[in-house]
Amino acid sequence: MRAALLITLCLAVSCESPPPDDTRLPTVPVTLPNGKTIRAELATSPADQQRGLMFRPRLAADRGMLFVFTQPAARPFWMFQTLIPLDILWLDSNRTIVFISANTPPCPPEKGESCPNYGGAQPAQYVLELAAGAAAANGLKVGDVLQF
Repeated sequence: MRAALLITLCLAVSCESPPPDDTRLPTVPVTLPNGKTIRAELATSPADQQRGLMFRPRLAADRGMLFVFTQPAARPFWMFQTLIPLDILWLDSNRTIVFISANTPPCPPEKGESCPNYGGAQPAQYVLELAAGAAAANGLKVGDVLQF
């Protein structure tokens, strides 16, 4: 009886479809200097940070993922198994942009360990991933401060 209940529960959970906007984590509003707000998923655990936006077939222009770390450090990112190009912004502990990798290309699974790293030269406590082109469309530049 217990095994049947467990199987039923597992089937019910695995059959759930993601929300229509493909959000899988809690979200937070990120306000850009131009006043526009991006709804960013929060990646706070090592597992969520490792997965990031891998396997996502799309990312709406008003969506993103905010990686939150406990301390500033060099934080190189790679695009292994990411299906879409992204703008990646590194922010210091004051939420000031310290580096932008615009239109960062995906890296297919067959490249594996040879996928390049991006950023990481400046210490960052936060990293924000946006749809490719969003940084330019919103006039984002190094030195801008984001609110979240």
